[in-house]
Amino acid sequence: MSGLTRELLEELYFRFNRPEFISPDPLEVVIQYEDIRDREIVGLIAAALAYGRVAQIIKSVKKALEPLGASPRDFLDRTEEPELLRLLPGFKHRFTAGADLGAMLVGVKRATAEFGSLNQCFLDGHSQAAKNVLPALSAFTRRIACGFPGGCTSLLSSPERSSACKRMNLYLKWMVRRDAVDPGGWLGVSPAQLIVPLDSHMFRICGAIGLSSRKSPNIKTALDVTEGFARLCPEDPTKYDFAITRLGIRSDQDPAEFIIKANSGV
Repeated sequence: MSGLTRELLEELYFRFNRPEFISPDPLEVVIQYEDIRDREIVGLIAAALAYGRVAQIIKSVKKALEPLGASPRDFLDRTEEPELLRLLPGFKHRFTAGADLGAMLVGVKRATAEFGSLNQCFLDGHSQAAKNVLPALSAFTRRIACGFPGGCTSLLSSPERSSACKRMNLYLKWMVRRDAVDPGGWLGVSPAQLIVPLDSHMFRICGAIGLSSRKSPNIKTALDVTEGFARLCPEDPTKYDFAITRLGIRSDQDPAEFIIKANSGV
C-alpha cells in the first residue's frame, strides 16, 4: 500500500502546475486557441499525435494545423470531405500519414455537423451517473473513426481494445479540467469521472509508489492508478497528473525524491 498523501501531492501541484512548466508539451499549441470550438479540434489532433519524442510531436502538430488556418472549426465547416482526405499529402509522424489525419478530420467534420460540437458528440454517449468516462469514450472514438476503412485507427485508441487510452484520456483532461495548465471548456463531464493518462513516465512512477502492481500500462493499470488518486482526491483524481509527469519529462528533475517521500508517507 502506497504511503502517498494528499499533502505531498498538493506540494508537487503547487510547485509544477504552472504555465511556465508546460513546454515542452503539445499542450503549448492547444492553449493558443481561445475559442473552444477550435480548441477541441486542435486538442484532438495534438492528443492523437502525442506519441514519440515530444519535440517531434510538437513539430508534427504544428505542421498538421498549418492548412487549417486561424480557425480549424471554420475550415472544416467549409471544406468538403474529399479535400480533407488530400489535405496533408506529405505529412508523416512516425506511423501516422497525412491520409490518417485526413480521415480523422472527416470524422470530426461529420460529428460537429451532427451534434454542433465535439463536446456534444461526447455527451451523446455520456452519463453523469457513470463511474467514469470510458463508456462515452468508446462511443466517441467509434464516431470520430467513421472516416477510416473498417472504422478503426491507431490515432484514436479505445478502451474496447484494452488500451490504456493515454492520448484520449489526455485529450479529455485538457477539455474537462480547468486550472493554470488545463484549459477546459467542455461542459457536462465531471473531473471526478476522468481517467489518468497513463504514459510511460506515469506508469513507472506510479508503479514505484505502489499505486499499481500490474506489469504493463493497459486500461486496468490506468484504472488502478486513477482509483489510487481518487482515494486522496475523489473530486478530481487526474489533478496531479501534469505535476507528476514533469518529474519524468523534464531533464532537470529526478522523480527519486518524490518516490521516497511517497513510500515513506512523508
